[in-house]
Amino acid sequence: MRFFARLAGVAAALASAVAMQPSSSALAADGAALVVGSKIDTEGALLGEMIAAVLEGRGVPVERRLQLGPTNIVRAALLAGQIDIYPEYTGNGALFFHREDDPAWTDAERGYAEVAALDKAHNGLVWLAAAPADNTWVIAVRRDLEGLPAHPCLSDLSGYLERRGRFRLAASAEFVESPAALPAFEAAYGFHLSGDQLLTLSGGNTAATLRAAAQGISGVNAAMAYGTDGAIAALGLTALCDDKHAQVVYAPAPVVRAAALARDPAVAPALDAVFATLTRETLQQLNARIAVEGEDARAVAGDYLRAGHLLP
Repeated sequence: MRFFARLAGVAAALASAVAMQPSSSALAADGAALVVGSKIDTEGALLGEMIAAVLEGRGVPVERRLQLGPTNIVRAALLAGQIDIYPEYTGNGALFFHREDDPAWTDAERGYAEVAALDKAHNGLVWLAAAPADNTWVIAVRRDLEGLPAHPCLSDLSGYLERRGRFRLAASAEFVESPAALPAFEAAYGFHLSGDQLLTLSGGNTAATLRAAAQGISGVNAAMAYGTDGAIAALGLTALCDDKHAQVVYAPAPVVRAAALARDPAVAPALDAVFATLTRETLQQLNARIAVEGEDARAVAGDYLRAGHLLP
């Protein structure tokens, strides 16, 4: 989950619950567990379990507070010392530091460097290596669109639309109207979708948009999604790559309090090795095992780490 919660009442209740817990700084002083948190969504649970498993594999005691809440709750818990480490997305640095207009966020390396430097200087937080995956907004298409290559990008879609290929996109009103979403794609790639080429849904649930594309509901053959949505691969769709970098990059990375990392600095290279393997396609497949097939996040994370010989 990349964005901040808009439900103030839920946020306040969750914040109160977090505040009741003992601080991890006190736990660290007692030689007790490092506290691993995560956001409430599927990918948050998956990445949080990976982090916890790597820590445990190094003999570090771990307390799990996974799926704690949306971005603002988990971020506040880290800043308050209620948790020690959690997976965050580089692009959220634009919101954390009120730099939404900075073009650095559309470049993976520059965005990572910027948020890492800002968080270290202002908050004493360390960003470990980011995954090569990107959980930003994407357009996912059916694989039967004629004339697209095996690994299509939005530039290929632009050509497809110029050839008047049949196209209808299911998307939320926010995606259609937000300057940072569909309008940004249209401006970068030189196409414009007419009203007949859009099926606009009131909610932002990508499960609904992806299902509409997979099943061809109302003539839909493309869907708004997030890059690592598990349902993309599970439903036989393909996410178009953003080859002109129209979107902010949301690469997942562990963020840890410097004091907690100092307890075992070797945790950093161990987690770096894990996150280096997490491509968009890999996260799609792992998320699908949880969200689509109903497997347990801890089991999926453990299977992946063991299969890749990524545990100490």
